Amino acid sequence: MDNWSKVFESMDLQYTELLKSLLISEGIEAVSMNKKDSSNIIFGTISLYVPAEMEQKALAIIQSQSGE
Repeated sequence: MDNWSKVFESMDLQYTELLKSLLISEGIEAVSMNKKDSSNIIFGTISLYVPAEMEQKALAIIQSQSGE
């Protein structure tokens, strides 16, 4: 994913999708990549990517959510 930056990674699909929706609502294009094992969902993570030029803004939004 050239020109994209990973801004978040978690094993929690719902929380990652919530953050993705939040970023999109703030006008930041966001894509999630699910790397969970399909046969055993305990293993793997979900990563959240944004365009590289939006990385700092996205990180600030994500950090503001974890600080609540």
